[in-house]
Amino acid sequence: MRCLIDSNIVVYANDMSEGSKQSRALEIISTCMREGNGVISVQVLQECANIALKKLRQNPPVVMRQLKLLEAFPLVTPSPKTVRRAVETRESYRISFWDAAIVAAAEEADCGIIFSEDLNVGQYYSGIMVLNPFSSDFDPSVYLAE
Repeated sequence: MRCLIDSNIVVYANDMSEGSKQSRALEIISTCMREGNGVISVQVLQECANIALKKLRQNPPVVMRQLKLLEAFPLVTPSPKTVRRAVETRESYRISFWDAAIVAAAEEADCGIIFSEDLNVGQYYSGIMVLNPFSSDFDPSVYLAE
């Protein structure tokens, strides 16, 4: 099953001050990379770059290396259709436009799961389940094939 990885997962993977969240984020990313079922959107890359530069205060060459590594994932590039779908999703589920854009990207990439801590955990959006890999009841063996 294809999985869209939201920006907070990638940010935690690069934030050494986040201990257990960093470990879990790295587990999600590396497993999805190895299994070939992970997907990233352009929005996720942009958010990650911005947070790495501003909040984490990482040097641009470090951020560039991180972005280069993420290029191993299939990339969802928003089209006008994706943006329209995000507007529809925003209205249908009463979520922020940016969260709706993540859902629309996952839908476009034919994902069954979105790994995120920002959306309602366990909720289905357009048939896509949201899982928070940082929640205490998350069992990686159920969702991450090895």
